[in-house]
Parts: sequence; structure tokens; C-alpha cells
Amino acid sequence: MTAAGNALHLTQGAVSQQIRRLEDLFGDTLFERDRRGLRLTAAGERLLGKARRLLVLNDEIWADMTARAVEGKVRLGAPHDLLGPCLAPVLKAYAEAYPQVEISLACAPSPNLIGALAKGEIDLAVVEEPLGPSAGECLCVERLVWVGARAGNAHRRHPLPISMVADTCAFRPAVLAALQEHGKEWRTVFENGSIEATTATVRADLAITAWLAFTVPADLDILTAEAGLPELPPFAITLHRPRRDAGAAAAELARYLRDGLIRNGQAPGSLLAAGHGHRGDPVGKSGRGSGEGGSLRAG
Repeated sequence: MTAAGNALHLTQGAVSQQIRRLEDLFGDTLFERDRRGLRLTAAGERLLGKARRLLVLNDEIWADMTARAVEGKVRLGAPHDLLGPCLAPVLKAYAEAYPQVEISLACAPSPNLIGALAKGEIDLAVVEEPLGPSAGECLCVERLVWVGARAGNAHRRHPLPISMVADTCAFRPAVLAALQEHGKEWRTVFENGSIEATTATVRADLAITAWLAFTVPADLDILTAEAGLPELPPFAITLHRPRRDAGAAAAELARYLRDGLIRNGQAPGSLLAAGHGHRGDPVGKSGRGSGEGGSLRAG
């Protein structure tokens, strides 16, 4: 409820009240609570499926009626790790709906993208930032997890070898604060701005890193608390828009990004996606609770 409230700019109480109103209207319970948090009931699952179809129809009508009015250029900034699993389907759908719009992508760490947006170098920025007050619009909330090589030993070394892609990485302050709080010594192995090189470093078991859970490659392990590593805080994926009017193409791309991540739960298994509640607990061998992606490893 808190994550949904952040996304909708409502209080947790307001979201809970709206859920209760729906339940009163339908005469049925939509959510049930267990040790893992909130879960949809059978009635909630039925409503979710029909609501998604209704929203898809709404989007199709909107795109059909406004397509001819949207043209020009739009510049989108996003971190490298979000492009594949999170943004690629949204960008594909947008490009198909508006083939006359020229899309440019700028990839950089989240703090750099906020600066680029302020300077007018990009029109929109999708960034990762700690969950909490933000100038941007929260699209979804995801776990930040430790990642290591399959059957690796890097997490057992002392001092702990860390690879964080870049010294401006949005996750870096949270990761180092967690290590300091738990008294774990660490050393930097690699920070040159290349996510491909960081991934190779982790695959070679030279270091561990921290990524959002749904971005972890399938051939790497998500390290659980049993590995002796401190818990990391959740992060929000937020949409930032400039104060100036960036034009119809940017406004429509912002709508696609919002709908793609909030409505369809585009971040697979995100804490906000589809109202399925908390997914911090492992399910089977998967690090996502959905049977996809990096496996869980206790060390």
C-alpha cells in the first residue's frame, strides 16, 4: 500500500480506503494478508485480469486518436541496467505506435541523468533512487540485492571485493552505508562506468555487486542473508520530467513509460507490480519469485 501510494501520490490510508470501497462495491475481498505481506484473493485475480484488458483497450483508443498529432524528436535518459528488462518493451511499443517520432537514448548513472535533464540535454529521465521523497514520479519499487558468480566464493573474501560500475552509481551510497553499519571491510575492484565489464568481473568471481533483483542475469546468483551480507534497502524507479514543456512526443513517451511500468508491472515481480505485495522472501530457486532469472544462493 505504501509503494502504491508513492506511485499515485496518495497516502497509504487513501489507497487502503479505495481498496475497501472496491471490496464493498463487489461484495468480496480482493486482498488477504499473510507472513509475506498482501496477496490477491481469487476475486482479486479475476479483477486484475479484466482491469488490465480494460486499460489496454483504453491505451489503444488513445493511441489511435492521437497518433497523427505526435511527431518530432524525444531524448530519453536511463541507466544501462534498465534498458533491457525494463524499458525495451515500452520503447518498442512506443516506436510502433509513433513511427514518425525519432527516439534518442542516453545511458548514464542516475545522478548524471538528473543533471543532464536539468541542463536540457535530455527530455525525460528514468532513474533509480532510494525509496522516499523525490522530485520524480515513482513508477515501481524493487529490491536491491547482492549478486555474485554462480557457486562463487567472492562474498566470503576479506575485505569484501565490490564492483559498482561507476563511482556515481545510485546504489553505491546505500551499499557502502550498509557495509559500514555492519562493520564489514570492503575494497573496490572495478568502477569504470561499464556494466558489461562489471558483469564480467562478477562472472569471473573477482567481486560481488548490487543490482535491482529483476535485472540480475540468469547465470548469476542472488546472494541471500545466509551469505553473511547486510540487507540492502529497496529502490524506486522514477520518471523525471523537465520544468519546461518538452513537447507532445515527450509527453506521450512519459505516458507509455508510466503505463508500462505501473499498470503492467513491467519490472518483473517488482514490489509495486500488479498489487502482488512483498516479494522479499525467496520462492523455490528463483531470485524473483516468478521462476525467472538469477538463482538464490545462501553461500
